[in-house]
Amino acid sequence: MLKRTFDFLASFFGLLLLSPLILCIAVWVKCDSKGPIFYRQVRVGKDGREFKLFKFRSMRVGADRAGLLTLGDRDPRVTRSGFWLRKTKLDELPQLFNVLVGDMSLVGPRPEVPKYVALYTPEQREVLSVRPGITDTASVEMRNEAELMAQQADPEGYYVNVQIPLKIKLAKEYIAQQSLLSDLKLIVRTIGVMFKR
Repeated sequence: MLKRTFDFLASFFGLLLLSPLILCIAVWVKCDSKGPIFYRQVRVGKDGREFKLFKFRSMRVGADRAGLLTLGDRDPRVTRSGFWLRKTKLDELPQLFNVLVGDMSLVGPRPEVPKYVALYTPEQREVLSVRPGITDTASVEMRNEAELMAQQADPEGYYVNVQIPLKIKLAKEYIAQQSLLSDLKLIVRTIGVMFKR
């Protein structure tokens, strides 16, 4: 209850305080390329329930038909504004709305798409016992994930066999010791990473 109260208040006031920045980004995305301002993608949340995750659109319309994974900083499907939004993680800001309505938490295992959740073992599905988050340990420690995959001969195979198991390992460690204090520390670490980019 304490975590949900914190998430609700933080996302509400976050959306309120960041509304000028959100508006500026929305105008930038709209002017930069054709298509909607937001990108909605089905992800798997707590207890396996699917929901639509919001992001600022950072790729050209229809780009996801060429694959769900983004490869490197200069994936040709990424727009000019999208490059900077992804690099600073500002494309994730609309997920504060997901937190506000209860689909997500500020901190928790990053939600995956159904295609990859279908590959989880029963033990790995433990990560679905909590609300997914905007940030988690993997978001901080694996922030160069796209660049790593761009170097692989089989990016999707690498993601499924290396990246996903590592993400789940870190998520399970988080679940085992989660607290409001650890969440605050992860939020601070995430902000620090954003400013380093």
